[in-house]
Amino acid sequence: MFDTMTLTKIAAAFCSALLVLVLGSWIADKIYSPAHHGEDHGVAWIETDTGPSEDAVVEEGPALAELLALADLEKGAKTFKKCAACHKLEEGANGVGPHLYGVVNRVVGSADGFSYSGNLVAVAQTWSPENLNGFLIKPSKYAPGTKMSFNGLSKLEDRANLIAYLETVGN
Repeated sequence: MFDTMTLTKIAAAFCSALLVLVLGSWIADKIYSPAHHGEDHGVAWIETDTGPSEDAVVEEGPALAELLALADLEKGAKTFKKCAACHKLEEGANGVGPHLYGVVNRVVGSADGFSYSGNLVAVAQTWSPENLNGFLIKPSKYAPGTKMSFNGLSKLEDRANLIAYLETVGN
């Protein structure tokens, strides 16, 4: 197998490589460490505008009212399939969620026989198209404490189609 001299050479090569790695890291830290360049760290910071804040309203594309006027009811019915797992369209037929029969412009929290969670009444009085739009973006963010675990609809066009479709159910 290996004689003593070969094992000694292998151990010496390993120790040398380790020593080079440690010394190289130490030297690089001394050269490039921000702690050794004073308060400014050798970098000039330039303030830039990073765009609108999270709270800012960004207008993108057509408004909700325009999209509602041009809504595609078939696409809305297709989008409703995401809701159908928990919501029913028949009046009084509550499922995991309250029935959505006549939901557009209905008083918030008023579906008979359904026990609501969270703070829905505090965020809106009626389910106007605008309130539904806000809720459908991200229900848990719009109405904190709601047990509705739906992730929301990110596209305004999808929300407008769904709201227009729901307007045709029960009203």
